[in-house]
Amino acid sequence: MIIRDATPGDAAAACAVIRASISELCSADHRGDPDILGRWLANKTPDVVAQWADGQGRSLLVAIEGDAILAVGGLAHPGEITLNYVAPQARYRGVSSAMLAALEQRAAEQGATSCVLLSTETAHRFYLARGYVDTGVPVGKFGTASSYPMAKPIAASGRRQPG
Repeated sequence: MIIRDATPGDAAAACAVIRASISELCSADHRGDPDILGRWLANKTPDVVAQWADGQGRSLLVAIEGDAILAVGGLAHPGEITLNYVAPQARYRGVSSAMLAALEQRAAEQGATSCVLLSTETAHRFYLARGYVDTGVPVGKFGTASSYPMAKPIAASGRRQPG
């Protein structure tokens, strides 16, 4: 498995991973409610995902194995993790942990001293186990029962030097 920057050509496959992860793995959050699921998936289209890969103030990373995308992670610079979704068939293989580490590294390269995110109910324990702490009262997003604002300090490594 390698983690690399996504390209606009990855958009359709990356979008499929995000949508499958939300639909199949986040049932504790959407509880099978078609309205919640519809709101959550509304901006998860190949065109929107391609825009996220444009590098304009954000990073979109993909974890790949062979030709398959296993996970998609997003970072709004300098340190807001906006996405960390794993393909259902890749769950429990360490892919999400590797993606999170890559996102934190990218944030550190951009000069961030902490990462923040809004965790789903499904991923809350995952982030707690990786050093994130709750920073506020859970809020509903897309109509879900709870979304947890979380943060973790990281060691900034300075700005990434051009290749």
